[in-house]
Amino acid sequence: MTRRRVLVTGLGLISPVGNTVAEGWDNILSGRTGIANITKFDASSYACKFAGEVKGFQVEDYLPAKEARHMDSFIHYGLAASIQAIRDAGLPTGDALDPAEAERIGCLVGSGIGGLPLIEATHAELEARGPRRVTPFFVPASIINMISGHISIAHGFKGPNLAIVTACTTGLHSIGEAGRLIEYGDADVMIAGGSEATISPLGVGGFAAARALSTRNDDPATASRPWDKGRDGFVLGEGAGVLVLEEYEHAKRRGAKVYAELLGFGMSADAFHMTAPDVDGPKRSMTAALRNAGITADQVDYLNAHGTSTPLGDLNESNAIKLALGDHARRIVVSSTKSMTGHLLGGAGGIESVFTALALHHQVAPPTINIFEQDPECDLDFCANTARQMKMEHAVKNNFGFGGTNGTLVFKRA
Repeated sequence: MTRRRVLVTGLGLISPVGNTVAEGWDNILSGRTGIANITKFDASSYACKFAGEVKGFQVEDYLPAKEARHMDSFIHYGLAASIQAIRDAGLPTGDALDPAEAERIGCLVGSGIGGLPLIEATHAELEARGPRRVTPFFVPASIINMISGHISIAHGFKGPNLAIVTACTTGLHSIGEAGRLIEYGDADVMIAGGSEATISPLGVGGFAAARALSTRNDDPATASRPWDKGRDGFVLGEGAGVLVLEEYEHAKRRGAKVYAELLGFGMSADAFHMTAPDVDGPKRSMTAALRNAGITADQVDYLNAHGTSTPLGDLNESNAIKLALGDHARRIVVSSTKSMTGHLLGGAGGIESVFTALALHHQVAPPTINIFEQDPECDLDFCANTARQMKMEHAVKNNFGFGGTNGTLVFKRA
């Protein structure tokens, strides 16, 4: 069976650096951080008191207030980014959608944790006032597949409707698997990405207890510093990134604009440790993606890394890149946009794939900010502190997650 080609024809973004694609991309290229002290709750007693919060988001711009009350924030963000991407792609929806066409458009937007803030709030209400105070909307307001469900219902999309949960690889796996549904004929268009909203007492407390978070409370803006010698942990972020993926001939017939082509997808398992990374798994994920894309290591120009700012994780990824790409690893440009957004967990692969597609589209590599003294053991070109205009034909995107799950995408310039 011949694989069908998959194009990126729409983008949507809700993030710590902006609530539109244009605003977010401008701030990323300018090296402006979205990380600051936490305002969503009193974090004064927490080891980590800062995060990459979404700012100025108005859910009423996307949903009636009555409906929005029955959804956790991760659904708000995922729906908003999806609506942006659908509008950007110019897809017909609702009554304007031909019934046969509706069956060929699907949704695959996941989340790593889902409705944690609502679960916390509902439990507090239960403890304080009893089970009669638990809202009947609690379950559909907090389960992970409801982003895809609401997109499908609101727009009349009757194709595949599902969600993926693979920790911090969720958004990337969602995009990769959505692309395969198109490649093999199960859909012509997929709305795909990831969303997360876990800046809450349990979310911050849990990751802090695991000693995964930076504790640079005196200077939150420089706390996320991938590959810097002084990095001390990741910064929690929130938001959503969504892509419209579309089969080549389908996009061509309707004259769609194209940001990039999704060329390859690779996955692997470390089979090593619950939380600690292993170099072999990420290496195999990258080599599998390149093989699937039909390109060689020396054809890669840019790599948007997982790059979380943890001492072990950054070194592990740097070494894995060198193993996967060989000598060519030192000739590519690598960046971590988490230095500005923080780590969106299940949403990371979504927003970072948006940035990777835009890097190819505009031929500019985003910077990794906060590299003050590069770790000599992490010895690649990490596009330190300043965006770089460059020619690029192929870009690689990595994400890795707890449980030893790895994913890699390969995008090609349109």
